[in-house]
Amino acid sequence: MSQASYELKAEAREQVGKGSARSVRRNGKVPAVIYGDKQPPLAIALSYKDVYYKIHGGGFLTTIATIDVDGKKIQVLPKDYQLDPIRDFPMHVDFLRVGKNTEVNVNVPVRFLNEEKSPGIKRGGVLNIVRHEVEFHCPANAIPDFIEVDLTGTDIGDSIHISAVKLPRDVKPVIADRDFTIATVAAPAGLKSEDSAAATEEGEAEAAPEE
Repeated sequence: MSQASYELKAEAREQVGKGSARSVRRNGKVPAVIYGDKQPPLAIALSYKDVYYKIHGGGFLTTIATIDVDGKKIQVLPKDYQLDPIRDFPMHVDFLRVGKNTEVNVNVPVRFLNEEKSPGIKRGGVLNIVRHEVEFHCPANAIPDFIEVDLTGTDIGDSIHISAVKLPRDVKPVIADRDFTIATVAAPAGLKSEDSAAATEEGEAEAAPEE
């Protein structure tokens, strides 16, 4: 399930807009907005240091947080953030209020297990990862940290589809109209070249006129 929650201290902002946001940043804070749960948006300012370490610490967009806004505690899920394109500094964060029945779409990382138990990889096959993350629809308070793909028994040429992955309850792929591929076990480059050469020779032999 989702990682342990954490708490951030914040101040309410009376003014919004680009000028207000610049003023907040000059004071060493990060402008942010809390929205959703059928309530009006709430503009806030957060500690730059706290936001920077949470964003770059991993799992930021999949972890429920509590924001203490001048003594009032609000449960939220980070939905988006903007970084300075040059210095990688946090510029703005959007938070979604999390109620009892809140459901969200969120990208969850994929982990691959038991490569050593894959005959194809043992023979030199290459794990070709099609999706490093998969987007799921799930309750905001039950976001998985990751999903696991078991490579046991996979051979060269095999594909692993989402249907082969055991998902937690109420966690469903956003893509629901097809059994999409997460990864394949591809032939090593040397074997591909040999197969290609063999196919070429076979084709030439078939094309040659009989004597």
